[in-house]
Amino acid sequence: MNKEKSIELLNRAVADEMAAVNQYMYFHFRCDDYGYDLLSNLFKRTAIHEMMHVENLAERILFLKGEVEMTPSAPVEKIHDVKQMLAKAAEMETGSVRDYNAWANECAANADSVTKKVFEALVAEEEVHLDQYETELDNLDKFGNNYLALQSIERSKVVMAQMNATATSGE
Repeated sequence: MNKEKSIELLNRAVADEMAAVNQYMYFHFRCDDYGYDLLSNLFKRTAIHEMMHVENLAERILFLKGEVEMTPSAPVEKIHDVKQMLAKAAEMETGSVRDYNAWANECAANADSVTKKVFEALVAEEEVHLDQYETELDNLDKFGNNYLALQSIERSKVVMAQMNATATSGE
């Protein structure tokens, strides 16, 4: 087994996952500010999943007696348009699926079946994220800005219900 090569690939994945966490949290904050709760929560949940990926990758690196590098592979892109956010997310997930598949094969060639399995598990999870972002892009294409308006209206209803509950409980 070529532990150094596995550690290198695992750290590249950590860097990509750290960049994803930062990007998705930025999208979460933006969508939350816009009142798009469904999309905001999707980005937040995905960021949390990506954090768990970092943890799994770090555990494998440490098992192989490597050093975990915590530097994101890319800076956060300041995207304000929701469709562009979703396109960026789909692009990131597509890249992860491609890279993790290739790295799983590379680990197999280096007789590191455990790290291969780590990458294969990540591929499956990233494909779920990709599917979610592609579905949201499809919804936005089908329904246009009405899709976003409905999310904003739902937030307004929740806020009003909370305000009414607070007002009546204080009587």
